[in-house]
Amino acid sequence: MREPMRGKVIHRMLAATLATALILGGAWLGAGQLQTPAVSAQEAGGAAARTITVVGEGVVSVEPNVARTNIGVEVVRPSVEEAAGENSRIVDALLTTLKELGIDEKDIQTGSFNVFAERYFGGPQNEEEVQYRVSNSVTVIIRDLDKVGEVLDAAIKAGANNIYGVEFLLEDATAARSEARKLAVESAKANAEELAALTGVKVGRILSISEVIGSGGGFYGNSISAFQLGLGGGGAPPVQPGQLRITMQLQITYELVE
Repeated sequence: MREPMRGKVIHRMLAATLATALILGGAWLGAGQLQTPAVSAQEAGGAAARTITVVGEGVVSVEPNVARTNIGVEVVRPSVEEAAGENSRIVDALLTTLKELGIDEKDIQTGSFNVFAERYFGGPQNEEEVQYRVSNSVTVIIRDLDKVGEVLDAAIKAGANNIYGVEFLLEDATAARSEARKLAVESAKANAEELAALTGVKVGRILSISEVIGSGGGFYGNSISAFQLGLGGGGAPPVQPGQLRITMQLQITYELVE
């Protein structure tokens, strides 16, 4: 009786062990099956696209076609009425002179008008003395650049005693900016191809492009101060418009390919 009973016990233990192994094996297989889709998804997604971002700059030199200057009249008198009256008389003479030189009314604009009371203390009894300073200025657009010197000289003879420099501009810079952008694109591509060649790859399609804030087609140079003009020395001052430099910058991202 003991031997058969012992055999049954061993048989049951083996069965239980086998069942446990099957359960564990199934769990391991199940875990492996759950991991398979994640690996497949990663393979399907592939590696991220390689890119390169560069900045291209385009510069265009153009001749200006207008000049802008600020002409002022400043008068100091013992009373505000005297100062304002004299200032108005000179400004009226200045405006008449500008119009006689062919400056259109739409190209003449009042820039500022100020009245100041200047107080001084002096004399035996330290009495207060007051002087009134009235200043008036106009911004003038000169479309005939050959007349810039003549206009400034005539303004001084009319009574103007402040010239706040001359700035040469391009009235419509649309075409020049477009040309500068085109050159900026070419510059960016050349920069990208040079860098790509160093790493053994090639430049593919453009992924993004944007204009660098602050480049904005600005004008550089060609602003002349009253000191440079030599005003007050007699005769029309020599003025050279020179050229303007319009600069545009573009940031471009390219795809890299083998």
